Amino acid sequence: MINKIEISDKRFELSTGAGSDAIHKDPQYSYAVTNLTNENGITGTGLAFTLGAGNDLVCNAAQFYANTLKGKDIEELMSDFGQTFRTLSNEQQFRWLGPHKGVVHLGLASVTNACYDLWAKKRGVPLWKLLIDLSPEEIVNTLDLSYLEDVLTKEEAIAMLQSQTDFKKSREAILDIGYPGYDTSVGWFNYDDEKVRENCKKAIANGFTAMKLKVGSADPRRDIRRANIVREVAGETSKVMLDANQQWTLPQAISICNELKNMNPFWVEEPTHPDDVLAHQTLAKEIAPVKLALGEHVPNRIIFKNYLQTGCTGFAQVDAVRVGGVSEFITISLLCKKFGVPVVPHVGDMGQLHQHLVLFNHIAMGHEALFLEHIPHLKQHFKNPIKIENGVYITPQEAGSSCDLK
Repeated sequence: MINKIEISDKRFELSTGAGSDAIHKDPQYSYAVTNLTNENGITGTGLAFTLGAGNDLVCNAAQFYANTLKGKDIEELMSDFGQTFRTLSNEQQFRWLGPHKGVVHLGLASVTNACYDLWAKKRGVPLWKLLIDLSPEEIVNTLDLSYLEDVLTKEEAIAMLQSQTDFKKSREAILDIGYPGYDTSVGWFNYDDEKVRENCKKAIANGFTAMKLKVGSADPRRDIRRANIVREVAGETSKVMLDANQQWTLPQAISICNELKNMNPFWVEEPTHPDDVLAHQTLAKEIAPVKLALGEHVPNRIIFKNYLQTGCTGFAQVDAVRVGGVSEFITISLLCKKFGVPVVPHVGDMGQLHQHLVLFNHIAMGHEALFLEHIPHLKQHFKNPIKIENGVYITPQEAGSSCDLK
């Protein structure tokens, strides 16, 4: 039984320039942390990610949700967690504040993620193994598919997972070779040109064949210059992604993205306001064949559904510490599989949790093992930090979801 609940507000300062983008010039990486402890002293840890001020509000929401789980057995809870998730996300005291977005949904993500961590730790296995070993019915029972019935029913979700069962064994080879990573820290917004050049060289030396640059400058010529620096250092065979962090209007995005085509970006990420689905649809048509990567600020499965329905999503960047946690992450991954869109998560967790989830996506769902974002800045604060060797994530072996903080 869950008999102890602790919510904590953890904030971390970054080195000069790290984490900066066109919108967030001086971020403070922060977590609303939920700890759920059972009668045997096993503690599940869940995270939701913010950038500083307001993290305390998310903690308050997490406390509200977590209190409803006191006295519950984790195995019973997870056997029908989809219903629990639906009930909590529609809690009448909080629903007006969302629904299914913002502070309240982040609070629910923290609690949801703690449940999955406790479940895996109670069974003594890494989260990736727990998820891979569950039957399709058991997986779908942890999901809330409401408001998706027009594109994904419960029966269809089970059938999709069942259709992949015979291929799981062959895809488990990735557990030994590791999941590819990409370096997202070569070109933070506040880094000068020389720092970007130097970081690209380091990334290549560390085995990365894909890297990302922050764009969205007031002067587009700065973006174009820096993008060409990365392409020059990385070479033509490396993947180079550009991330505008919602800075451009639609007309600006069309103009600048077309100018950036010459350096052959693998994707352009978050080019304009994340709620403007139709603007992204227009942009995707205007800048084809360049693809859009979307989802860092998309808060729930319903808006992801709309993005997928418009056909403008080249890559889905669902983040389990941004949407409603592991449960909604899996739901969105199923949606993306249905629409044939690769899932390349944003990692507000610094990759700790997502290294488990992408293994599940690949092995059990059949998603392409493209790559996973790597951000190194908080490694020293985790008890079991991610391990990267020669540009790939080494499969974690400890029980749980790797989210315990020191």
